Amino acid sequence: MSDAEVLVKTLEDRDLTLATCESLTGGGIAVAVTDIPGASKVFRGGLITYQNDLKVKLAGVARRHLEVHGAITEQTAVEMASGALTSCGADIGLACSGVAGPEPVGDVAPGVVWLAIVMDRPGAHGAVFTRRLELDGDRAAIRSKTIDAAIELLLRHLSPER
Repeated sequence: MSDAEVLVKTLEDRDLTLATCESLTGGGIAVAVTDIPGASKVFRGGLITYQNDLKVKLAGVARRHLEVHGAITEQTAVEMASGALTSCGADIGLACSGVAGPEPVGDVAPGVVWLAIVMDRPGAHGAVFTRRLELDGDRAAIRSKTIDAAIELLLRHLSPER
């Protein structure tokens, strides 16, 4: 069973819903989840906020933070996850922001990615988890590894035995 299949089953078993906010993956996390039969029971929707103005408008990311620090930060990823959770009315928001390459963005090298999870459910109200990745490979590999890492991170926090 793939990690995406395990995620859909785990969310369904726990009566939880998921929403995503993605930048460098362009909706790839949402595709990985919705490719699984039964995903409609647990997946609320997703935001693709490839450009900073959409991070602000759709996900509620602080414009000032983006102007000062850029989009590839822990705070941006957390605000994106929170925005997805709120906008889509989900129990869990999962977000990623990073550089797929081939060129750096400012002083951030390709492969640097921030993942964030925000949970709003009984026993975990306001729980926030983040992870910084430093991935190698070409653009496609970085995007693929980001999708896999995001699903694995969420599974780890939903199933501590993993």
